Amino acid sequence: MRVRVHLFARYREAIGREQVDLDLPEGGTVDTAWSAVVARHPQLAEYRPFTLFAVGHDYVEADHHLKAGDELCLFPPVSGGSDDDVFAVVDRPLSPDAITAQVDDPGAGGIVVFSGVVRNQTDGRAVKFLEYEAHAAMAEAKLREIGAAIRGRWPGVKRVAMLHRVGRLEIGESSVLIAVSAAHRGDAFEACRYAIDTLKRTVPVWKKEHFEDGEVWVGLQGG
Repeated sequence: MRVRVHLFARYREAIGREQVDLDLPEGGTVDTAWSAVVARHPQLAEYRPFTLFAVGHDYVEADHHLKAGDELCLFPPVSGGSDDDVFAVVDRPLSPDAITAQVDDPGAGGIVVFSGVVRNQTDGRAVKFLEYEAHAAMAEAKLREIGAAIRGRWPGVKRVAMLHRVGRLEIGESSVLIAVSAAHRGDAFEACRYAIDTLKRTVPVWKKEHFEDGEVWVGLQGG
């Protein structure tokens, strides 16, 4: 059976290709596909303990059985309401004022906004600029899952907005904005913190830091 494998961020650069077509035996698993990719591109072998897999818009385990026509995504580890909620991956500058307006609600006693900003150094090493890359459809699905979890855990939340920017970002620009309005400020603070912490662990967005003397992908252990 024929399966297409998509590679992202560091993996794509390591082999110089965005996708690989494989002919696998019927009943082959994700791990079967991984082994076939590594047989062609052994430089990926060291990343196996850190790799995340997805088919369609869902994460899957290594023993997941594939079928003909499946599209398997190989992800480096990452660095899912109401109709009024907003979840999006965008390629334009982010505005704290705009996202605050998006979550404004007459029943809200507090609005908390988190802005993740590009800083000018990492571990004393001067940063020139950053690049962000995402699997946009899956990232937005995961942002919606986070929003749903917030509403289940904090019933007092009124509105949620989560935006992540991709592309080149300069020093001082926002890479991610999260805004939560709630009846009480405690719920707004806790939900906003939960949102950014969960986003960092689960949403497929990767960051490359550019320095005067090189560049590095952030989010992969050992990188």
